[in-house]
Amino acid sequence: MKLRLSIMAIVAISVLMKLNAQEISDTSFGKGLINFVAKDSSFSVKFAPRFQVRSISSWDYDGNQYGSAEHNFIVRRARLKFDGFAYSPKLKYKLELGLSNRDVAGANEYNRNTPRYILDAVIMWNFAGNWELWAGQTKLPGNVERVVSSANLQFVNRSLLNSRFNIDRDLGIQIRHKTNLGKDFLMREKFAISQGEGRNVTEGNEGGLQYTARLEFLPFGTFKSKGDYVQSDLKREAKPKLMLGFTYNYNQDAVRERGFAGDYMFTTEDESKNGPLFETNQTTIFADAMFKYNGFSFMGEYAKRTADDVIATEADGTPTGDIVLTGNALNLQAGYLFKSNYEIAARFTTLDYEKETGALPITQYTLGASKYIVGHKLKVQSDLSYTTLDGNENNITFRLGFDIHF
Repeated sequence: MKLRLSIMAIVAISVLMKLNAQEISDTSFGKGLINFVAKDSSFSVKFAPRFQVRSISSWDYDGNQYGSAEHNFIVRRARLKFDGFAYSPKLKYKLELGLSNRDVAGANEYNRNTPRYILDAVIMWNFAGNWELWAGQTKLPGNVERVVSSANLQFVNRSLLNSRFNIDRDLGIQIRHKTNLGKDFLMREKFAISQGEGRNVTEGNEGGLQYTARLEFLPFGTFKSKGDYVQSDLKREAKPKLMLGFTYNYNQDAVRERGFAGDYMFTTEDESKNGPLFETNQTTIFADAMFKYNGFSFMGEYAKRTADDVIATEADGTPTGDIVLTGNALNLQAGYLFKSNYEIAARFTTLDYEKETGALPITQYTLGASKYIVGHKLKVQSDLSYTTLDGNENNITFRLGFDIHF
């Protein structure tokens, strides 16, 4: 299946390169491998592959000393991205496919036990003034760190707050609008109704729908090159720029441990087969900020998830073993980019789960160093993390990686 998909992508690229009705608009590194605009301006296609390779070394503390290192080398992400417009510049689209093991993992009976190749498949229609309608599969308007592309991160990977509490991608529709509140003051409103079970679900809607609302305030105007959703101040903002964001997410009758992800919460009819799914309402809120000025960048996030029922139960009240991951988290990170395009950064993250989950609190400190050769398109990054579990068990992890994005 993966080989067939790769062959189809290569054939499609070859055809695009030979089309006489197209013209190349930009072929410089980092601007996309292929950029075509139809001669009659009826559509455009931009193709940009990218991949990330990582080396990870980890040491656990046993109470007396740190044990031997565990090493892992992985292709963390390998993706093919297509975007452009169709019929009119007001009707844009994005298609992104994942090829790495981490990208396609997660096969189950609700996606017909197939690899999850599709990351994004969404159309974006500017139907009136400052209004846009999005339809398809893409990221929900959640915490800023999750919406920032994995291609534009300040550290080797996102924080523990994001991995435990984000709301990620889903299938549905979104309405987006922006309002000018003054000379430079901008407010953006984003609303989404989605299926509630994550990406690539094919077998119906098992629980209720998911509702998301987000407000963003930019009191000092917009960032250069949409820098509010790019980590590090690569554009070296000449004036202070700030974005404040607030998100409310309600997943009605959620059937997975983290709403969009985690195990499906099955109950049992008998010992031989799965019974109905356990359902519970889950609510997640985020408050976050992005600030940049003259090479300095700061991002802060707070997340909190609650559920009507934290522990999944059978019809008779017996626990099934599944637990909704509820609690709160804080993530703070900052960095400074030198004119040589070297950056140093620091991150502090805490996770504090509700007592019913049985999960222990986590604190993590991370130091990072990056060299941006061609911005985020070609870079080398490393970071060192010290993690404590309930203030007792300790771990040190060192990560090194490079990114290349055409």
